[in-house]
Amino acid sequence: MKIAITGASGFVGTALTRLLLDGGHVVTGLGTSGSHPLQSAANFTWICADTTLSGAWQAAVGQADAVINLAGRTILKRWSQAYKAQIVDSRILTTRNVVSAMKGKDKVLISTSAVGYYGSRGDQPLAEESTPGTDFLARLSVDWEEAARVAEKQGVRVAIMRFGVVLGSGGGALAQMLPVFRMFAGGPLGSGRQWFSWIHMADLLAAIQFLLDRKDAHGPYNFCAPGVVRQKNFARALGAALGRPAVVPAPSLALRLMMGEAAGVLLASQRVRPDRLIADGFSFRFAEVDSALADLVG
Repeated sequence: MKIAITGASGFVGTALTRLLLDGGHVVTGLGTSGSHPLQSAANFTWICADTTLSGAWQAAVGQADAVINLAGRTILKRWSQAYKAQIVDSRILTTRNVVSAMKGKDKVLISTSAVGYYGSRGDQPLAEESTPGTDFLARLSVDWEEAARVAEKQGVRVAIMRFGVVLGSGGGALAQMLPVFRMFAGGPLGSGRQWFSWIHMADLLAAIQFLLDRKDAHGPYNFCAPGVVRQKNFARALGAALGRPAVVPAPSLALRLMMGEAAGVLLASQRVRPDRLIADGFSFRFAEVDSALADLVG
């Protein structure tokens, strides 16, 4: 297949590019970075472009059989009003530009969203049909998904990936946690009672391939492992994988002083279930957090 990936130089995008190239696909990567780690690979083209703006880059999207939309500024930093606008624009404007370049019943758009769609819901189990929350990230996720689903009116098959926290080697959330735990300073965030929805990078990539291959896959899918855990149990499992204690908490007040409104991402409780992936026949390689962390850091 000819596949275009927005946000292709990010943590997930780089891993996905490698997987698809290894699978024999022709890949075009799009993003704002001046270069890409795999730009010298066969069957790969890197296009440096601001995807929030329409432009010549959209031709590559229009020519692709499949588009995987991963673009978006990180949410794991302090939010000013200006940065919140960048968070929104990087997702909504990019998605609108991608959709405007896509037409045809044989095309597929696989677009990112997040479990932030649900807001913070305590102990309530959350499946794909659960209602959205009302906070900033929930409203953003609703708008983001609606922008992607406009492509359905143009005959495009659209599947939505609601990401939990992606655990992988060499980047992402785990790369930020490991130094703290290795210095014997790791522990639960806030009360530690909040539910923590996560997914191993290997399963995330396999699930994307699953949605590409399954021609009837459409609508939202929770990209989270079945073994959702409370945050204190995740911290304990990470400490065990590293042979370190996990008893130094990061109090909610300290997190809010450090990160402001963005601290809500770390303190939200989202007990998310991957019901639709499982119902459609996807099998998780790393369903439980102990085996996932043992694989990544053990």
